[in-house]
Amino acid sequence: MASVRRRGTTATALLALLLAASACGPVPDRRAARLPVGYDSLDGTLKVWPPRGDLAGDAAATAALTRAVRDWRTPVDDRAHLPSSGILWSGRAGGAKLALVAADVPGESASWLLQLAGDGDGWRVSRATEYTDPGYLVYSDVLPVQLPEGRRYLTSNRVERLLGPDGRVLAGTDGLTESVAVPACRAVPVTATLRATRSLPRGRAADRLLDLGTATEDPRYPLVRDEAGSGRRALTGLDTCQLAGERGPFGSLPRRIGDRDAPRATPESWPMAALAVRSLGEVSLGSGAPGELEQLTWESATGTMTAVVYRPAGGTPVVSPADRAGTLQTYALPVAGQPVVVLSWRASRDVSLAVPPGTTRLVDRPGLVVVPQPATPQTFSLAGEEKTWYRSAGGR
Repeated sequence: MASVRRRGTTATALLALLLAASACGPVPDRRAARLPVGYDSLDGTLKVWPPRGDLAGDAAATAALTRAVRDWRTPVDDRAHLPSSGILWSGRAGGAKLALVAADVPGESASWLLQLAGDGDGWRVSRATEYTDPGYLVYSDVLPVQLPEGRRYLTSNRVERLLGPDGRVLAGTDGLTESVAVPACRAVPVTATLRATRSLPRGRAADRLLDLGTATEDPRYPLVRDEAGSGRRALTGLDTCQLAGERGPFGSLPRRIGDRDAPRATPESWPMAALAVRSLGEVSLGSGAPGELEQLTWESATGTMTAVVYRPAGGTPVVSPADRAGTLQTYALPVAGQPVVVLSWRASRDVSLAVPPGTTRLVDRPGLVVVPQPATPQTFSLAGEEKTWYRSAGGR
């Protein structure tokens, strides 16, 4: 599974090459008085993010947008670097003024998609979502927009057409699509067809994404790459609001930026790509009928994450917090009536799992053990021929 960090670095290097080749990329110049309109990136001869929207040529609107972005701060009080940012769209949509800005924040090594609304003669940032991949936000080809009447998407010039969640082509003007119904707490697919360009000589028939729903809270970015289509199956029947909660897989590992806690920042466990699922088998947990136990995996900005999902027959799925991918995985699964700890590893005759004395093994299979959640933290160990791995689990 390719890591997001490697892919982000590749994307960054490719875009840097394209910018250098075109000799018109953003040049760090802190004296710049205004935000660039559009983003000076070329894919061959194609302008990927040209100035768009009926206010793109309005100098007063550009000046007001510059002031609003200059005054904006991230949750940890970092600011955008204006010369390497850009106004991707500014105009009127749904009867109101709308602007979309790709804001480069060097201190966080991240890009932010700022959505601004008209506020009298000025503008205000109404939404701010963070793209935590080390690559450029503007290297993405589909960007989410949330307006009162529904979800829209802004597409780059590489996009020939965009299919909405129902598989129908979304009409649009100047790169901004019409409104489309996206549920609040359920993942739905969005698929782009990309034209042939210098970086994609054959184009791409199906550039797949998942929209995690309109209830996704800022600054969490709602679009997840789903190149293989496995993410759609992995999230079938799951409540993405539950997944994004503090005890859910996507929201449970908090973020630190440098030496600072950043509770309002995007969690380290937030998904970016490569969502997949595999079955761990049928098990009986709690007092209900047997259900399917599954392991989710995905790529975040900080590496591979995992979690487990228990789907009881006829009941509501139960999810664990995230665990970083490792040799021995431990998951706290809050099954009603009997919370459990799930331990998972790659089964082999060369390894064996040891549990604390007196521990009941509710499930005991090669590579999978389920035990009642201990009242206090307990240590579990997986012994191999040359190394032993230790994990602690339990406590309320």
